Amino acid sequence: MIPDFSNIQLAQAWWLLALLLVPIALFIIGRQGRKRESEFRLPTLLPIQGRASWRGRARKILPILRLVAFALLAIAMTRPQQVLQEQDIKAEGIDIFMAIDLSSSMLAQDFTPDRLTVSKEVAIDFVNKREFDRIGLAVFAGEAFTQCPLTSDHRILEDYISQLECGYLQDGTAIGMGLATAVNRLRDSKAKSKVVILLTDGKNTSGYIQPLTAAELAKEFNVKVYTIGVGTTGRALAPVSRRSNGEYVFGLSQVTIDEPLLRQIAQLTNGQYFRATTREALEGIYEQIDQLEKTEMDVTTVKSYQEAFHPLVFWALILIGFELFLRYGILRSLPL
Repeated sequence: MIPDFSNIQLAQAWWLLALLLVPIALFIIGRQGRKRESEFRLPTLLPIQGRASWRGRARKILPILRLVAFALLAIAMTRPQQVLQEQDIKAEGIDIFMAIDLSSSMLAQDFTPDRLTVSKEVAIDFVNKREFDRIGLAVFAGEAFTQCPLTSDHRILEDYISQLECGYLQDGTAIGMGLATAVNRLRDSKAKSKVVILLTDGKNTSGYIQPLTAAELAKEFNVKVYTIGVGTTGRALAPVSRRSNGEYVFGLSQVTIDEPLLRQIAQLTNGQYFRATTREALEGIYEQIDQLEKTEMDVTTVKSYQEAFHPLVFWALILIGFELFLRYGILRSLPL
């Protein structure tokens, strides 16, 4: 099997100097080639002029075969080695639960194309950066439930996030229910750090658990909550009603985010509150959270080496054997 030469090192690279003999040998062969052939004296060359034997032409490749074999052996003497790396990673991961608002107002078009689409895309980017963490997903509108439990399989989680849509939950904004659902999934976690990222664009309007009650639960179970308010300041084109066929009717409505509540939840749990009025601001918020919640890792890299000269020696021997077969077999010349 031919090794992967993209990860090769030479243990005795000075043997490459032997390759300098190859052009010297070619020069000598070129000058002395004629003297090595038998000579016949003929009265005239007209009968055989231009009729070189195929054996004569073929014999010219014999020195080339021997030189190529020599070059392969010289390279083999450098002891090419394939470098194999193994990483032993010990990571103290962080358990993170994302609680995302799916109320109809998340379809507001003050973000392009809307708040929910941007929130999903930025959340997926965040998940991709948290390689060693378990992450789960809770969603809420007028009610709340766990969309994906804590998992280290981020591909599954990304699929769940990408499939989020408004409209399949009772409409409303149950911030307390969304937070309580996430905290309930984290309360038995053994992780060193437990975090909830709660993203919403409105005020608490429904649910039987009040947001501050859920925040007290988070504090009791040592869960830190980062709250994010999504939406521009002023008015935005957002759903104002819904037709019988399920289509939303859009109109200008006031953006109302309960920032004091979100700030109080964050402060109560030693987290932080952020406001995102643009996609770039939301990306920056997730980057800040990524920096604030760093996973502790102990990475040990172990290198091993596998000798890779065997194929070179193999092909060199094949060429030498083939050259000897031709020279003393079908291309054998008359003795001088």
